Amino acid sequence: MNATIDKTELNTNVRTRMGWRFGYLLASFGIYMVDQTTKSWAVRTLRFQGDRTIVQGFFDFVYTENRGIAFGQLQEGGAFGRWFFVGLAIVAATAVFYYFVRTPRSDDRVLGACALLLAGIAGNLTDRARLGYVIDFVVLHAHSYHWPTFNVADASITIGALLLAFDLVFTKKPSVVSG
Repeated sequence: MNATIDKTELNTNVRTRMGWRFGYLLASFGIYMVDQTTKSWAVRTLRFQGDRTIVQGFFDFVYTENRGIAFGQLQEGGAFGRWFFVGLAIVAATAVFYYFVRTPRSDDRVLGACALLLAGIAGNLTDRARLGYVIDFVVLHAHSYHWPTFNVADASITIGALLLAFDLVFTKKPSVVSG
């Protein structure tokens, strides 16, 4: 009788864990869709109709094509660079997904961070594979200081990475005692 109860309990636990993970992946897909939709808007609106100032001296929408990596670095790679970055993004997404699957259900911060990372990686990967560049359009600035142009995927990656860094630095993990 105990084996039946344990088996039923195990099946329920697995379904619950998978249900929560599916929810995080669904949220990740939602962020991916927001990223792709806003990039489509940027192409239709900003590319052909010009830049838009949202808050004078602080926040603008400016269409740019980033052929490099973060903050426009390494843009001279050509076709090799494009496919190198596609491959790198696939490896990163695979690693994040593996970490996501291995993370305990109770660790919502890490699961959420992985979902954000997956959404951002997928968003920029889609652009790079399809177009050869990533569409960026959000510009934040204060007087002469300009933050590099970014998009929803970049913001998702940044927030996810910060959450993982916070978890790594400030969360106490149980220590393994050998002996």
